[in-house]
Amino acid sequence: MKKKTTSASGNPYEQLHKLFHERGRLAILSELIKNREGLKFRELKDACSLTDGNLNRHLKTLEEAGAVKIRKRFVDAKPQTTVMLTAEGTEGFLHYLQVLQDVLIDAAGSLGVEAGNQGVINWNEVELKG
Repeated sequence: MKKKTTSASGNPYEQLHKLFHERGRLAILSELIKNREGLKFRELKDACSLTDGNLNRHLKTLEEAGAVKIRKRFVDAKPQTTVMLTAEGTEGFLHYLQVLQDVLIDAAGSLGVEAGNQGVINWNEVELKG
């Protein structure tokens, strides 16, 4: 099993970066990491089930942090916005996912469920006694 990712204080929760640890931005980054060439605004909006306003707000936050790059251009006289994950965004998001995985594996372990050799947790094995 991989070594746990922890902060200097030993608390992994401190590394669950707020930039990524929000439902809308988690959805956006998860879609973009699967689509390395980027996604058009409409595709991203539909994939993440966000409104235009919510997507715009999240993209602004992610762009200011350097996690995404937004390209605006005209195609056949129509505006087209494409969103791509930056190298910095990819690195930060992968680190976030590693920390989140460590937290989940720790939680599962406290419930008596061990992660498999790929770090996968079978949550169906969890039996809460109450």
